[in-house]
Amino acid sequence: MELLSTKNAARYLSDPSYPLAFRTLERWRVEGKGPKFVKVGRKVFYRRQDLDAYLESRLCQVTFDRRKRS
Repeated sequence: MELLSTKNAARYLSDPSYPLAFRTLERWRVEGKGPKFVKVGRKVFYRRQDLDAYLESRLCQVTFDRRKRS
């Protein structure tokens, strides 16, 4: 199982034209948002399959989605 650091997870989720700051992932963890993560002691890691599942859950058909997103 490959575990990615918060910084590498942010790079994985980023697009060159829209980078995701690793601080965003940190904030999402506190708010209960974002992809699942693994905590080992004080360290936080992300599994690639959880990042892929998170991206899959964010797929949209139209630009305006009436469902409430978090």
